[in-house]
Amino acid sequence: MRKIPNHGTLRMTKVAYPLGLCLGLFIYVVYIKWHRASATQAFFTVAGAASGARWGQQARSSLGSTTRGHEVFYGIMFDAGSTGTRVHVFQFSQPPGETPTLTHETFKALKPGLSAYADDVEKSAQGIQELLDVAKQEIPFDFWKVTPLVLKATAGLRLLPGEKAQKLLQKVKEVFKASPFLVGDDCVSIMNGTDEGVSAWITVNFLTGSLKTPGRSSVGMLDLGGGSTQITFLPQVEGTLQASPPGHLTALQMFNRTYKLYSHSYLGLGLMSARLAILGGVEGKPVKDGKDLVSPCLSPGFKGEWEHAEITYRISGQKAGSLHELCASRVSEVLQNKVHRTEEVEHVDFYAFSYYYDLAASVGLIDAEKGGSLVVGDFEIAAKYVCRTLETQPHSSPFVCMDLTYITLLLQEFGFPRDKVLKLTRKIDNVETSWALGAIFHYIDSLNREKSPAL
Repeated sequence: MRKIPNHGTLRMTKVAYPLGLCLGLFIYVVYIKWHRASATQAFFTVAGAASGARWGQQARSSLGSTTRGHEVFYGIMFDAGSTGTRVHVFQFSQPPGETPTLTHETFKALKPGLSAYADDVEKSAQGIQELLDVAKQEIPFDFWKVTPLVLKATAGLRLLPGEKAQKLLQKVKEVFKASPFLVGDDCVSIMNGTDEGVSAWITVNFLTGSLKTPGRSSVGMLDLGGGSTQITFLPQVEGTLQASPPGHLTALQMFNRTYKLYSHSYLGLGLMSARLAILGGVEGKPVKDGKDLVSPCLSPGFKGEWEHAEITYRISGQKAGSLHELCASRVSEVLQNKVHRTEEVEHVDFYAFSYYYDLAASVGLIDAEKGGSLVVGDFEIAAKYVCRTLETQPHSSPFVCMDLTYITLLLQEFGFPRDKVLKLTRKIDNVETSWALGAIFHYIDSLNREKSPAL
């Protein structure tokens, strides 16, 4: 329950006071007025604290947001992915002098992705408004005008022609500007691939407690989306830093600390884009004369259709030899010289998300609801079994042999040995492990540093 200050009634009486007392009262009043004015200038303040950093404090005078001594605040992040648009509504609580904690998350997703409206921009507004209504229902009215609203688009829009992508973003911005939430000029943007990886790293390390406890070992992050894939971790070996190619290292400021991360996003190596490349297709280009895309990763005699990025492809399998061996050879061609390998990943604990999780669950390597741990070699074992089965009988998913083989070889290209343990989960402490939480943290922290550069 929010506390509402009772200011009472101001009564003035003509009384004579000693000069020293008057001077003391004057200084006290000036201090209070200065302090309140400073508190209302910024949405968040950052200051050192015993636990590392005090972050996320809102001005009580504008919100009345103190609950049992804790500051309560919200953030809204839209994830415009290649296959759907999702809204995350986060509620935070910050005890005095401590880092914030996430107390609640509301999540809702709509299909298709924003990029599906590239040729009919007006239709995109309906879904955005529907997700905004979810935020209105979850956030108390008094908090609307101070709750930041942000949309980050990922690979789906990065793969669109620039003009089409910008028209979509402009339409979303119009809808956002008409909303009652806090909307900045940069509220809508296409997310840099590296930022996507870094934001996911922030999320998982925040939820596992690594960011709250200085000196605690951090964990690495693997994300496999539809259009791109990311790897991010905090190197501890100097050789990793020295051997990293240009663009693979990035500095992150968070909770008054600076992290030098290894992070890279591979556009075109997300699972759906990789499927197209393995089939021999080209992103955004229909096949001439309606010919089939033929692949050794599909079961012999298979014929069907597959839609990707609003284009429908006719696909078919080949009749020849071992399905797994032929598929692995084709996948290796697609991945050749495209992924940088680092030896240090063998010694870092990693969480893997998105299609890593979905594929592992679909073939029984982990529990579909709870997730679990596996070793990299489990993907290869599953791939060999499924591919062998497809040689003689159909499967509910014609791509399962291809997808498992691709994940197996992608992880090996990153440098993961077959006995490397990976943790696969959708949630940590009942919070979605997407990049959205990290992105809203980073966004708000950046706003604060702009307003308070001295901190």
